[in-house]
Amino acid sequence: MNQQLSAPTLARRNRRGALAKAAVVMTAGVLLVTGCSLKDPGTGAASSTAAAQETAAAITDVPSLEGKTVGIAAKDIVHDFSRKVYEELQARVKELGGTVVATQAEAKDDKHVADVENLIAQKPDAIVVILGDAQTLTPALKKVDEAGIPLFTVDFQSEYSKNNVTSDNWTIGSTLGRTLAEDIGGKGKVLVFNGFPGVTPCRIRYNELKLVLEDYPQIELITPELQDKYEGTIEDARRQIEDNLRRLPEGEVDAIWSCWDMPQIGAAQAIDAAGRDDVKVYGVDAEPGALDLIADPDSAYQFTVAQQTTAMADRSADNVALFLGGKADQVTTTSYLEPVFVTKENVEQVRRDLGI
Repeated sequence: MNQQLSAPTLARRNRRGALAKAAVVMTAGVLLVTGCSLKDPGTGAASSTAAAQETAAAITDVPSLEGKTVGIAAKDIVHDFSRKVYEELQARVKELGGTVVATQAEAKDDKHVADVENLIAQKPDAIVVILGDAQTLTPALKKVDEAGIPLFTVDFQSEYSKNNVTSDNWTIGSTLGRTLAEDIGGKGKVLVFNGFPGVTPCRIRYNELKLVLEDYPQIELITPELQDKYEGTIEDARRQIEDNLRRLPEGEVDAIWSCWDMPQIGAAQAIDAAGRDDVKVYGVDAEPGALDLIADPDSAYQFTVAQQTTAMADRSADNVALFLGGKADQVTTTSYLEPVFVTKENVEQVRRDLGI
């Protein structure tokens, strides 16, 4: 694109570059990845550094979206990950010269379906869906395909999507599971929040946990599993864990797992208040509240995963521009970005280097 860049656009590009460089530095310096426990990195770090450099790199020579309209349908902006992707995606489409029609469904599946159907009626040049429940949303996405509108997704795998931008949730899930397992000494009992099996990242991360635990036969998942929810997540999870701590004395629960941070913030609050230093907490998304708890040496919260939200949003918008700009051959079915693992040992450095 040969156009003069505004000050906000230049600032945003500089920030994207800084975040990408920081992600590479963090991966090379302190992050241990690719299916390992963070306590035993093995040989994965070097190859993951190369992968982080590749995935963090910006696409060059992206076509303009001038004259194009892009519809965006987010499931919610309840937590930091989805809110940042939603905002950054809009900003990048506008930076490329496009017009945005954006909706967010307030974590309500029926509204998410209605939002997608309303976007179809407006006949945009492309639609981007951020997160979603596969069972409820798939029929609406089929309608997008039937209308001849190119569909793109973020953290939502669909047969109708031209491209899905996501973190490597297999690596996230396996590393989360192996770190938990090693931290509790390869044996014990684990409470699991598993309220969203239809949400692709949660499904993958949970399946990876189960796969990892096949090699840890002395670790048991406590049943029934806990059901987290989108609305009032932290408060509801705190109440659930308070109830479980009363019925599960020391030795009956060793860790709490979830595919995202929001319920784990409530879980850690309940554990810390009860003085139960025998229970450890593990989540994903690097929510600010989770990072605060991980930074507290006395908190039960041990581990989370930061995702490259700005890079994910930018990659999705760039893929839309490539596809609409006659470069569909450059758009892969899935674009993976490396996750950034956060522990009590590196949380302050991650916050400084990634600006989170």
